[in-house]
Parts: sequence; structure tokens; C-alpha cells
Amino acid sequence: METTLIILKPDAVQRGLIGAITSRFEQKGLQVVGMKLMRISQELAAEHYKDHAGKPFYAGLVRFMTSEPVVVLALRGMGAIGVCRNLMGATFGSKAAAGTIRGDFGISNSFNLVHGSDSPEAAARELALFFKQGEVLDGKRAIDQWVYDHSGGKPE
Repeated sequence: METTLIILKPDAVQRGLIGAITSRFEQKGLQVVGMKLMRISQELAAEHYKDHAGKPFYAGLVRFMTSEPVVVLALRGMGAIGVCRNLMGATFGSKAAAGTIRGDFGISNSFNLVHGSDSPEAAARELALFFKQGEVLDGKRAIDQWVYDHSGGKPE
């Protein structure tokens, strides 16, 4: 099982899309193992987006991400990173396919509603930035037997 970070950005929170977006991940079969509403500090935004420092869009991105509260999610499931990225859709809402979060709820090329980790390494780093020790929970769900086929001895 893989755990990934998802951020519902200020535009998603301000538009009242927390439930609609979170339900997309849950309906797919992913487990919410951490969730909180928070305001991202300048320092946290700078650390989270440090790979983009110096790029033309960096200052605006940090300003946007610190402007209003966000919801951070830790989601777990088989191939969670790839599954989440597929659910989110293309980066720009105007280019995202219908049926994806960005395709269904976004049109802006600046406000794109969600962030998702793009690799296992990024997920580990990002989860540690946004969740303290013990805030991402472990535990089995009773429904996992209906989400994953266990007949071969391991979930698939």
C-alpha cells in the first residue's frame, strides 16, 4: 500500500468543494488516513515548493497557497500516487479531461484546485512536512475486502 499527500488548494476550499473532491478519492477506494484544515505559512510554502524557487511563477504560487486555508489529506491505497494523479487530471483545468477533478471543477490555468505528490520520494517528503508523527493513522478497513481482490493471497 502506498500513502500520498493531496492538498485541496485555497480555490477548492473557498468554492466549497472539499466534500466533492474528497469523495472522488474515497469513491475510487482510497482510504483517508490523515486530514486537516490549515493555513500554510510562508516558511512551509517555501519548503514545500523549494524546487520551484527562482521560476517565474514561484512568488505567485506561494502567495496563492498562503492566501486562505487548505485541506491536506494523506490517502492510502494500492498505487495511490498514480491513482490520485489520474483522478486529478491535467494540470490546467482548461485542458483536463471531463471526469477528472480538474476537468469537472476547474477552468483556470492558474487555480487548479489540487496538489498531489508525484513520486514515492515526494510523497514521503511532503507527508512529513504537513503531518506530525502519529497524525497519519494505520489501520485496516472492513471494506478493503470489497475494494481489492484478495483471492490470490495478496490484494490486487
